[in-house]
Amino acid sequence: MPSEERKSFLLRIDPELWRELEAWAADELRSVNGQVEYLLRQAVQKRKRAQAAEEEA
Repeated sequence: MPSEERKSFLLRIDPELWRELEAWAADELRSVNGQVEYLLRQAVQKRKRAQAAEEEA
């Protein structure tokens, strides 16, 4: 993980989605913030792989 200062921002989220994320995070021994960051990192990596595959085609 980069050693840069972390950015913070306000996120408005549906209460039901919050409960789902909270339960999922607890299952994986993460905070909700950690779980959201983990999911975003996965999504970014998936997008990068898809873009690279498109460029090769």
